[in-house]
Amino acid sequence: MLIKNLYIENSEHTSDIRVTDGKIEKIGEDLIPLDGEQVCDYAGKLALAPFIESHIHLDTCLTAGEPVWNMSGTLFEGIECWAKRKDMLTRQDVRSRVSRALRRMAGKGVQYVRTHVDVTDPDLTAMRELIELREEYKDVMTIQIVAFPQEGILSFPNGKALLEASVKMGADAVGAIPHFEFTREYSVESLNYACELAVKYDLLVDVHCDEIDDEASRGLETLAARALETGLKNRVTASHTTAMHSYNNAYVARLMRLIKMSGINFVSNPLVNTHLQGRMDTYPKRRGVTRVKELTQAGVNVSFGHDDMFDPWYPLGAGGMRDVVFMGLHVCQMMGYEDIINSYRFICQNAAKTLNLGDGYGIREGNDANFIVLDAKNWYDCLNNDAVVLGSYRKGKLISRGEPSKTEVNFA
Repeated sequence: MLIKNLYIENSEHTSDIRVTDGKIEKIGEDLIPLDGEQVCDYAGKLALAPFIESHIHLDTCLTAGEPVWNMSGTLFEGIECWAKRKDMLTRQDVRSRVSRALRRMAGKGVQYVRTHVDVTDPDLTAMRELIELREEYKDVMTIQIVAFPQEGILSFPNGKALLEASVKMGADAVGAIPHFEFTREYSVESLNYACELAVKYDLLVDVHCDEIDDEASRGLETLAARALETGLKNRVTASHTTAMHSYNNAYVARLMRLIKMSGINFVSNPLVNTHLQGRMDTYPKRRGVTRVKELTQAGVNVSFGHDDMFDPWYPLGAGGMRDVVFMGLHVCQMMGYEDIINSYRFICQNAAKTLNLGDGYGIREGNDANFIVLDAKNWYDCLNNDAVVLGSYRKGKLISRGEPSKTEVNFA
């Protein structure tokens, strides 16, 4: 198959992509079709590597209002609401909701997902189902599963055993939630335990770290130190880190040295954390999103995630990544032209580093023919016009397609 006239990653010149046996065989200008070769001409549209959702909770998706709504809009009431919904979980319930969510995401160009799955459930219902779905969807979606102790490791009955059992079942990464543990001592011990499990089972680490407005929440320094000392380094991700928004600058200046030495990744969730954080403030109200701009300028890898899709923590969400980037650029005040046109990297290359995907991700000769085509010439126009994903290709197979939206204006 020959796919013609693509602006690959904001290039100023169009290129063609030849796909053979599911691989990108050749990238070049004005490639000549072979005898009998299928040709698709996109006439000057943007091609990117597939979008990556680097932080979402598929097990909780599409449950907002069941059985109650989060009326305060806080993280902690969301956890209380989910605890009630968790009692209603069945394998079929999880399968139905996750399948619908994945189809939505596929239609919006997502082909890689890291999902956090709550393992503070004695039956591990969602974990069992997500492991099966990971296998079933592998031809169209790469799914990484984080064993996530939503109600704590030390602060939940049998939390340690449940976390290790989830790891043994087949989780890809170990999670923790230090800011929700009962004490500072439990917080530190939970991070130590998570990193110990990751080393023992050769897994990644992704921690819900300091997702709170309390500037005294300092799980990040512990996590970065453990990543450095254990050698896990870039296999570790600190998600949210919203307390960093409230840290004093002198402390951040010292902390940044450790962060850079550790090599850890960060995931920011601009939509959800703008919604959840600052709830205890009167005025002025904090944005509550971590220091994306400063981390990026320091050379630290940062990606963006949606976090939640119509669940107890976020009552909206359609699974697309454009809204995540759009909000992130605004609240992080990264609105220069270069910031905007290159911001796809938060959900492409940067996210690939977060997921440790290696060199197999990206539009390069020899890689799997995984890419998306959007109805715009460059990423700036994609963001500005909310461009449709015209085609999403997985190993050269078209797994979703879209049509340009049209509006008729009836006045001169």
